[in-house]
Amino acid sequence: MGEMIIQVDAFTNRPFAGNPAAVCILSHRRDDTWMQNVAREMNLSETAFLERHKDGFNLRWFTPSVEVELCGHATLASAHVLWENGHLGKDEKALFFTRSGLLTAELKNDWIEMNFPAEPEAETPAPPGLSRALGAGFKYVGKNRFDYLVEVDEEETVRRMNPDFTLLTKIPMRGVIVTSPSVSQEYDFVSRFFAPHVGVNEDPVTGSSHCCLAPYWGGRLGKHEMIGCQVSARGGIVKVRTDKDRVYISGQAVTVLQGELSDQC
Repeated sequence: MGEMIIQVDAFTNRPFAGNPAAVCILSHRRDDTWMQNVAREMNLSETAFLERHKDGFNLRWFTPSVEVELCGHATLASAHVLWENGHLGKDEKALFFTRSGLLTAELKNDWIEMNFPAEPEAETPAPPGLSRALGAGFKYVGKNRFDYLVEVDEEETVRRMNPDFTLLTKIPMRGVIVTSPSVSQEYDFVSRFFAPHVGVNEDPVTGSSHCCLAPYWGGRLGKHEMIGCQVSARGGIVKVRTDKDRVYISGQAVTVLQGELSDQC
């Protein structure tokens, strides 16, 4: 039998919305080239690979072109699969050993809450060409170890942004988070995430960007619990809760399809 591949839409409670991720629970250890080839074949923003560990699961994430250090929506999808497919009991906590340390997830009613490291930004000069690449001016630019964070004047600017991805590719960071306060009473802030440098022009809903967005907006709004809306074409809702150097990220997920890799793979 080949390895099972399960596709999950994360940060949504309905199919064909949120952010799709593939999840592969490995029956035995696979090398990096094999995992990268599978991720390229799936051609989603991330494919997650889980290998059982005595206390939980080793978890790695690959885009179609590179391995990444942290990915929220594929972690959410992985936790969803572990509970939905009976690898964990519904009352058991999911433990993931990753390149960003130990990550955990718990099922709380219809929501999955993940415990991630906070990744706060520090104010920094804008890299050359950023405004031209985004096609918009900005109020603030910060940077953490992964991404630039750019605050713009209003939600409509975030929604209408049409970046020049060729120019954005030249900015040597994983991605660019663009954000503003929300005009809706339902949400505290909105965002989009562009990462052509790692092969993903726009990520539909990005858990890891909220490791930066949560402390950023928490400091500006004076809140510890907030709701973010990522306003990509597919869209998704992310609840966040800050606690010292951790960010609790909550979302929903739904399985869309399951398949099996050929024995030849």
